[in-house]
Amino acid sequence: MDPVAIARWQFGITTVYHFLFVPITIAMSMLVAVLQTIWVRTGKEQYLRLTKFFGKLFLINFALGVVTGIVQEFQFGMNWSEYSRFVGDVFGAPLALEALIAFFLESTFLGLWIFGWDKLPRKIHLACIYAAAIGTLLSSTFILAANSWMQNPVGTRFNAELGRAEIAGLDGFLAIMTNPLLRSATPHIVFASYMVAGGLIAGISAWHLARANGLAEVPEADVKAYRWATKFGAWVLIAGSAFTFLTGDAQAKDITKLQPSKIAAAEGAFEDTGDFSLLTIPNADQTGTVIDIKIPGVLSFIAGVPQIKGIDTIREQYAEHGYSKQDGSRTEIQAEYAPELANRYGGINPIPDVNATYWSFRLMMVFGGAGMLIGVLLLWVTRKGRSPKPSRLWTTLMAAMPLLPLFGISFGWIFTEMGRQPWLVAGVMPTEAGISPTASAGDVLFSLIVYTLLYGLLAVIEVGLFLHYTVKGLPEVTDPKVSEDPDAPMSFAY
Repeated sequence: MDPVAIARWQFGITTVYHFLFVPITIAMSMLVAVLQTIWVRTGKEQYLRLTKFFGKLFLINFALGVVTGIVQEFQFGMNWSEYSRFVGDVFGAPLALEALIAFFLESTFLGLWIFGWDKLPRKIHLACIYAAAIGTLLSSTFILAANSWMQNPVGTRFNAELGRAEIAGLDGFLAIMTNPLLRSATPHIVFASYMVAGGLIAGISAWHLARANGLAEVPEADVKAYRWATKFGAWVLIAGSAFTFLTGDAQAKDITKLQPSKIAAAEGAFEDTGDFSLLTIPNADQTGTVIDIKIPGVLSFIAGVPQIKGIDTIREQYAEHGYSKQDGSRTEIQAEYAPELANRYGGINPIPDVNATYWSFRLMMVFGGAGMLIGVLLLWVTRKGRSPKPSRLWTTLMAAMPLLPLFGISFGWIFTEMGRQPWLVAGVMPTEAGISPTASAGDVLFSLIVYTLLYGLLAVIEVGLFLHYTVKGLPEVTDPKVSEDPDAPMSFAY
């Protein structure tokens, strides 16, 4: 057993599992704030009920996201200590800011929002959920800053005396926080998150709307609230989809410039080309293709260059000159560390697994597009006050509406990480170099089994709670009044 392979599987499984909660947290926090804002401005009970309903689902998701996210930090020390030693001064900076600024902002004001319904004036209470939502955006930005640095290590130099990477002063930190990949990845992830959250609101509301169709015991007020939330969620999904595709186009152009091996693998392009792959199947050793069907000229538009470098070209250039971008340039640390890299880790194949990169890229687009189409269908079915009829097909479609973009964004994350291989830090640190020297295959396998069982248990709890409160539907509420008793205990409003 190879400890590097098992450690990669462990980090991949736990990271993807954690990432399932991230987009819902990013977008649902702001959408719940919008629902509460409408209630504060209109005073209508239906918006308070929607705020409480989707706020509860958001909190269930947030709690599981925090628990699963803690494991990521543990793994850096357990399985990837050499990586932590080499890049800790750089990679740790944005993660520290995420904890000290974003997470504390998020968790503090979320706590005030949960317990402050009858303690805080309405507008101050509303400001708390907005502060928590801003905290989630900051959190995602800092984490993406760390990840974008791994993809494109700017603002950093190699300290040969200490044998590790360091931030090149204030200018270096600013370069990390303005990394071109960060500038394109952040809006792309955020808008994709709104696809998921919009689909979640629309899918749950439309399912209840169909369930209430023809049932006299369902109050008209409930039907009215579900109908409004259905259209609200569907429009959020569609708008998020449109901006996700636009920002994805910008990110594809940045990836082409900064990570030519990733875009070459994503297109299965072994030769320099400007043609988009409709279907490419490489041979067993990934030195050529068995099937290669292309659409002429489309890739030139997507990538923003007349031709991308093919896999064969990248391999030849790496053998001669080492790692380089599309234009042949390198970042400061890539250039400084190149001699050390050549001496210690010769014979690296600079191309990621073509099949994994190629298909994750396409599944990302297919799942995201399919979710958007269901959103359009939903608006058509509910036009002019119409209500859908309950059926297994309708339930399946409404369940798929948030899940499809969620799977799409997850495959996008897999594409991002698999496409960086064989590097932990592109052009600087190979994946095999970051493993903990004392971590045996048995140790890593044991922790992988434990985490998988633990996450399986958490999945049962999460899905059970989520479905339970989803089926219960809109809660009965009373207009929250600020208590005049300063000594009255806080109440958990959920």
